[in-house]
Amino acid sequence: MPHDIVGPGGARFVAFEPAVRPPIRQPAKLVAVKVPGPVVEILPASAVKVEPINWVWLGHLARGKTHLLGGAPGTGKTTIAVSICATISSGGKFPCGNLAEAGDVLIWSGEDSAEDTLVPRLLASGADLTRVHLVGGKQEGEKRHPFDPSTDMPALAKAARSLKSLRLLVLDPVVAAVAGDSHKNGETRRGLQPVVDLAAELGCAVLGITHLSKGTSGREPLERIAGSIAFGAVARVVLATVKPADPDAPRRLVRAKSNIGPDTGGFEYTLFAAPVPGHPLQAQRVDWGASLEGSARDLMSVETPDDSADSMDDAEAFLAETLREGPMMTKDIKSAAAAHGHRWRTIERAKKSLGVVATKGGFQGAWGWELPAPKTATFDDQDRHLS
Repeated sequence: MPHDIVGPGGARFVAFEPAVRPPIRQPAKLVAVKVPGPVVEILPASAVKVEPINWVWLGHLARGKTHLLGGAPGTGKTTIAVSICATISSGGKFPCGNLAEAGDVLIWSGEDSAEDTLVPRLLASGADLTRVHLVGGKQEGEKRHPFDPSTDMPALAKAARSLKSLRLLVLDPVVAAVAGDSHKNGETRRGLQPVVDLAAELGCAVLGITHLSKGTSGREPLERIAGSIAFGAVARVVLATVKPADPDAPRRLVRAKSNIGPDTGGFEYTLFAAPVPGHPLQAQRVDWGASLEGSARDLMSVETPDDSADSMDDAEAFLAETLREGPMMTKDIKSAAAAHGHRWRTIERAKKSLGVVATKGGFQGAWGWELPAPKTATFDDQDRHLS
């Protein structure tokens, strides 16, 4: 409705007031919403309880830590691991002369049979078999699957909690714990993290077995580990085996790296066939020799230099054996080659030499390799053979 307004100097104005006043806006209320998510814990260093390294084998294997044992094929890596297991299970003497605290050991092997290889070697090494345990398959409902280190480490940790005095877990080969490309640092570290976590959770030492890359004689020992450098970086202690060029000289186990103790020195050893107690057969075992002083590179300088022709022969033999049962995906061949210490460039040369055929489509669209079909003999071939 209109009404008068008197302005400055007596001026009069007519103003109209709206029939409906606009609503007055109230300030918005802030509502706190809790968003679920992880909370990062910050712990003052003063709250940490300082503890010494808990050694299983002084200077070589520590509880709660991950370790690596690398070497060329045929140097006895698995036999050394078996010897260490036997020593722990029986409370025997380590090569340095120290007595082991008797305890349980756990072994997973993707390469050696328990019946004709592992258990005979354990017996020949004096193991207490009641304290040695072997990783079998994985049971899911009514289905049973082979144990896969790349996916089943949490399940293994859960099962291994029943071993109250577990001292050592052996993974042979450790490259099987990496589901991705074992030559890539990021994928290798992610693959090994469950192994590191298992060692810490169970308070046992983990010893992974691997190969040295071919064609690397004379280089720094850590650079010779097959696959990504992350294998040597993640391990707190790296041990390496070497076979001297002199066939009469003993082999050597050397300490190539240690973040938790001395990183030099080693021991001589020989491999021999020993009788298996209670059985009419023999199995390989280790006879430890003198202790050695010096850096790993110096101690490993006695080995036979790599021979490219021999490496090629080994690569061809490996590839033929790998593809003997049928075609395989290229990525699986690459992982297997790395686990056996073969350089991929040499494997590709062996592929060409053997006439291996690359195919695509039969492996869910991925590339695969297969051996060439055997040549069918003709009458002319038979005539030439008989003439």
